[in-house]
Amino acid sequence: MKTHSKFYLSAMLLAFAIFTSSFRFHGFSAEIASLLLESANDQQKAKLLMTFDDAKRFDWSYVPPYQVARNGLPLKEMDSYQKDLVTQLLTMSLSEAGFNKVKMIMSLEDVLAELEGNPRRDPEMYFVSIFGNPGASEPWAWQFDGHHISLHFTVVNGEVSYTPRFLGSNPGEVKNGPKEGLRVLNKEEDLAFALLNSLKGAQKQQAVFSGSTFNDIVSKTVAQVKPLDRAGIAYDQLTDQQKKMLWAIVDEYLAVMPEKEGRARKSSMLKEDVNLMMFAWAGSEHPGSPHYYRIQGPSFLIEFDNSQGNGNHIHTVWRDFDGDFGRDLIKEHYARVKH
Repeated sequence: MKTHSKFYLSAMLLAFAIFTSSFRFHGFSAEIASLLLESANDQQKAKLLMTFDDAKRFDWSYVPPYQVARNGLPLKEMDSYQKDLVTQLLTMSLSEAGFNKVKMIMSLEDVLAELEGNPRRDPEMYFVSIFGNPGASEPWAWQFDGHHISLHFTVVNGEVSYTPRFLGSNPGEVKNGPKEGLRVLNKEEDLAFALLNSLKGAQKQQAVFSGSTFNDIVSKTVAQVKPLDRAGIAYDQLTDQQKKMLWAIVDEYLAVMPEKEGRARKSSMLKEDVNLMMFAWAGSEHPGSPHYYRIQGPSFLIEFDNSQGNGNHIHTVWRDFDGDFGRDLIKEHYARVKH
């Protein structure tokens, strides 16, 4: 299954990709995904590989795998070479900050196993799925899914869709043990509280649309999300400084993506009517108690929920209304190419 030549090839691809950002995703990730498929035995490949039009491509969850079964091949059933390839796929598909967040979220499974005395909490129960033929002229995709992580990458003509993207953290803050004080999603929370606390009088009355939270993200895990009810304070009702604070929150979510792709996504957002952006808050206005916020623009939805665990269990999601699972890229592809 594993050979030295394959190992050296994958290492060279990773090293070269780090220095060749313009080819960061679609070229070298296809090479790595192909190596992963090549390394798989028949039983592994039956779990790992699906056709691009398989409906399972739209399945995702963020609860523990022992509660909701996952598609794909888990890390637990891979050898060290295959796990290295998955690490390289994640490294190429995310920014350094995004990759570190994913690693820390996975490490919290050990914290939960200790807190709960639950051996089913396992940082190797994260599943990889590949849809289609990596690197081919036709669209292909890969996914990484498990407890509090659901990452979806769809590649069409060299362009990449990065949504849906779910990241969560339980505990939101580790209260004791070797990881005491760890807050994986601290910036997503702290930046939003800073904006909330900057709002004055009528501004805050507009922003806070509910005195209680909804105990989770509102958009759930539907395959195609629609805009939520328009709630909160509009972008044009913010001061210039508050607008910068709002963009700082959005930037933190964009920063999970590779830098070039994050800049491109922000550029496309700035071409929209930014005055349609809304910042909405629900629940407590104090850290450590259940609270929720969302930022909704013409093309996207960000949700942050910290309701469970008495305000110490975070769920975040980024959805693109037209772009989830590469829908916009796929539509454009088939409009240009005869089949």
